[in-house]
Amino acid sequence: MKKNILSIVLCFFASLVSAQISLPKVFGDSMVLQRDIRIPVWGNAVPGTQIVAKLGNSEVKAKTDEAGKWMVRFPKFKAGGPYTLTIAEAGTPETKIQCKEILIGDVWLASGQSNMDWSVKQAQNAANEIAKANYPQIRFIVVAQDMKLTPQNDILSGKWKVCDPTNVKDFSAVAYYFARKIHTDQNVPIGIVQPSRGGTPVEAWTSREKLLSSPITRARTLSNDTLTPMHFVKDSLSWVRLWNIVYNPQNNTDKVVPTIDYDDAAWPTVEMPRLIKDFGIGAYEGMIWMRKKIQLSESFSGKDLILNIGHPEMNYSLYFNGVEVCKSVWNSSQNHSYKIPAGIVKKGENTIAIRIAMIWSGGGINPPAEDLYLADGNSKLSLAGKWKYQKNLESTFPKIFNYQYYPTVLYNSMVHPLIPFGIKGFLWYQGEANDSAAYNYRKLFPMMIADWRARWGQGNLPFLFVQLANYKKIQPKPMESEWAELREAQTMTLSQPNTGMACIIDIGDAETIHPLNKQEVGRRLALIAEKQVYKQNVIASGPMFKSLSIIGGEIHIRFSHAEKGLKTSDGKEVTGFAIAGDDKQFYWAKATIKGDQVVVFPDKVSKPVAVRYAWADNPVCNLMNSEGLPAVPFRTDEWKGITQK
Repeated sequence: MKKNILSIVLCFFASLVSAQISLPKVFGDSMVLQRDIRIPVWGNAVPGTQIVAKLGNSEVKAKTDEAGKWMVRFPKFKAGGPYTLTIAEAGTPETKIQCKEILIGDVWLASGQSNMDWSVKQAQNAANEIAKANYPQIRFIVVAQDMKLTPQNDILSGKWKVCDPTNVKDFSAVAYYFARKIHTDQNVPIGIVQPSRGGTPVEAWTSREKLLSSPITRARTLSNDTLTPMHFVKDSLSWVRLWNIVYNPQNNTDKVVPTIDYDDAAWPTVEMPRLIKDFGIGAYEGMIWMRKKIQLSESFSGKDLILNIGHPEMNYSLYFNGVEVCKSVWNSSQNHSYKIPAGIVKKGENTIAIRIAMIWSGGGINPPAEDLYLADGNSKLSLAGKWKYQKNLESTFPKIFNYQYYPTVLYNSMVHPLIPFGIKGFLWYQGEANDSAAYNYRKLFPMMIADWRARWGQGNLPFLFVQLANYKKIQPKPMESEWAELREAQTMTLSQPNTGMACIIDIGDAETIHPLNKQEVGRRLALIAEKQVYKQNVIASGPMFKSLSIIGGEIHIRFSHAEKGLKTSDGKEVTGFAIAGDDKQFYWAKATIKGDQVVVFPDKVSKPVAVRYAWADNPVCNLMNSEGLPAVPFRTDEWKGITQK
């Protein structure tokens, strides 16, 4: 009996010591560790504890400091595996932590806002891509979204996952397509560490110390000192209340408003498809109900119909003659086409109702109008045109402060805990949230890059980023643009050492800030990595402005990255160039290709002094090099822009 009691006591104390040896959550089974560097591993234990760490056949030791922290660095490993990492207290090897199935390869940290966060299941050709995603040597850890006022020692949660059809759907699409090409071309394991969050400015991802060093961000950063964790808690509870409203119709509206005999005579009308910003009611966030009465001929009655809702901007529910057809479908769904059973279709008047969320200043239905229709298999009935709508039928959304926009809160919780996990470089897709202050981005973006590099302590690690895509309404005349100025700030960041930029000015979408073709975005980032990091002989950039000269009244523009010549993407004449004289009034200009040059003809400006290319939110431009990579937007003037205060 005494021996049994003693054994139990010893086991208890052994388990207690084991529980006190810990690793941050970025370490775990199936992870990828960085090859060809001294691999850092760290954690906590009882102060003064001797730690023995083993990776494969390599063993290193460390002693915890007064705070219980320890760190070891393994010698350099070549790509390969699998390995097991074991962390134990010296003399008591049974009190250990193990991470299994580890690969050694290249680790890339992929961060930014929603376009980096955009998952494979949300992107183009999702079903096919997910089905064929069997790449056991590609591993991801998606860092849980979190906010903190001070730097944290560990992330909220996150677990390494092997790339397969079950797991890949939740990975960043851009990062996955990047990883797939690098892994396939370089034949090395690839790990992606993914801290990303939608709708976030670069300041949120930068450390307090760095932000305090700039007059641009100092005051705003100091204002964080008035916040407490309770502010975040209250905001989180407000989000819970908001989503409860979004997913659960209030005031019994779903039983009353969609019915055939509901009286909507006093409701205002709006031409659809249209977004909330174009309703003419100003800024609004909340649930809006829309109704449309349609007349159906005998040919439609008694048949199953197909109702295509087009391209909704946000979460919605659909009703036909009072019957719920779908509930709480997100715009990212691959399908917005629904079967309307014959049993609820009648000859004559029928009623369609949509309950749609207006959030983040968005909401409504995107063009084109031809995608909004009802069909019986032989003919279509357009649902574009006048719809009735009404707001404030349901509970008001609680006020949300969106603290993820605040300086340093994401760096503290989602980046700082990862340092100094060994990595090959950074991938970055962000900028949309900084568009109104694009001029300041010239300094803020390089600040963040320098901040991260200094803290990782691996020198000027490669920093590869995506330039903003084309987006918003196409303008008939040359005009100023916040997005063009943000793109310019991104291009200027290429002056920083070991940086690379993927231009995607040709694959955006006028109607959504989240273009679906993430395959090409990932491919273009991978091309840059293959040229700059892996030293492959590839063309990784589209044409970039090099010089300008005026010869015989013609403007001759030379480009780099055009050694094999230039062409247009559509085989037609060059578009996207505009010129101006001293009056700063820009006019579209004709242009033609001559080898690696573009000749611009100043027909509308007698004495041109400035040339711009693709200078718009959504420019109509078609210049590319022989490899099919688009020319990077540029301007030759330095006139004050609309975001320069």
